[in-house]
Amino acid sequence: MMKNTKVFAHRGAAGTHPENTMIAFQEALRVGADGVELDVHLTKDNVPVVIHDETVNRTTNGSGWIKEYLYDELRKLDAGSWFNEEFTDCTIPSLEEVLQWIEKSSLQINIELKNGIVRYENIEKIVIDLVHKYNLKDRVIISSFNHYSLVEVNKCAPEIETAILFIEGLYKPWDYAKTIGATGLHCYLPVAVPELLEGANIEGMPVRPFVVNEEKHIAALVRGGCSAIITDWPKQAIKIRDNLK
Repeated sequence: MMKNTKVFAHRGAAGTHPENTMIAFQEALRVGADGVELDVHLTKDNVPVVIHDETVNRTTNGSGWIKEYLYDELRKLDAGSWFNEEFTDCTIPSLEEVLQWIEKSSLQINIELKNGIVRYENIEKIVIDLVHKYNLKDRVIISSFNHYSLVEVNKCAPEIETAILFIEGLYKPWDYAKTIGATGLHCYLPVAVPELLEGANIEGMPVRPFVVNEEKHIAALVRGGCSAIITDWPKQAIKIRDNLK
């Protein structure tokens, strides 16, 4: 029963590989993760790209806002050396590149829309169209801290699962999630308290806390019947989950 908790690789296997790159996602699949989590922004020419921050400063050798780059310009940046020089060939992938690859696997995919600081016009429809193009509607969860955006996703594609991202200790967050048509709870680890797990289980609403890296937290959440955990270290998390008695 306890082994039912799924392991989602946060930005791919971000503990061992440069986050949000194809090699990080490939590593997650190699070590047996159930799913991957990634972040999406839009370039100046409206290409959805997989990167966490609003700028390229932290994770590439470039600088500036993603919204001011054309996709072809973005592709030329080195997105691996900051992590380790052995990853100099890594580039920022497009969402399409990742979905094309995911389609051939059995992985689930959690797409986080990063449209809280920059309000990318039409990002919901652009992402939804790609999900449908690769026939992944049953394996995709779309999440965001921008809950207005999730309402838009539900309006355009009610068949795709949506999940609210939240950091606060909300009371009965499943009730709130239902008001916007969301069916998943992606909460910051410290607020994944037993009462939340129990209540969400009763309501049949999956809880997938982030970012769960420590053994004691992984074990507690698996024992608590958590639907999934989102972790930087999928290999270790799987081992901890599978060895629990």
